[in-house]
Amino acid sequence: MPRASELRKGHVVEISGTLYRVLHVDVRSPSSRGAQTLYKVRFNQLPHGGKREETYTGDDVVTSVALERRQVSLLYREGNVYTFMDQEDYSQYSVEEQIISEQLAFLSDGLGGINAMLVDDQIIGLELPTTIVLEIVECIPGMQAASATGRTKPAKCINGYQLQVPEYIKEGEKVRINTETGKFISRD
Repeated sequence: MPRASELRKGHVVEISGTLYRVLHVDVRSPSSRGAQTLYKVRFNQLPHGGKREETYTGDDVVTSVALERRQVSLLYREGNVYTFMDQEDYSQYSVEEQIISEQLAFLSDGLGGINAMLVDDQIIGLELPTTIVLEIVECIPGMQAASATGRTKPAKCINGYQLQVPEYIKEGEKVRINTETGKFISRD
């Protein structure tokens, strides 16, 4: 069992019978003598996505979970159930839409680098690559001299995801998107 001082982003722990993934660890060192370092940890509940914050001292022990990460690819969708295939042993894992609802906007056919987080052979969440490339299929035409301005316009990607892009982006271009923030990074 790890101590609170050993927690890092991405670790999965169990608190009161519920699984949580570490989103952020804020370390605070009090200035008074004899005070202990405090670790304020933000968690995301798995698989349903509730938030929780806890404050620990460095010696507090948390219950870790036997989490397995497997590289998978999206096979198909049937109703509100998505099926993924393990890239190594070709086993299949099904997961309901509500469990992966935050990542659905970025899933597309042929997307590589998806890691499934498994507990007892059940998907409790997905880890997507930090950046993905999508094609713009719909946007309003921009001005020719707009490259020097910071103005943006709405655009729709091939998988239906909508975001703000700079005015110089045209339909048919591929753009790089940050999956954590959902924002435009650059042309591809």
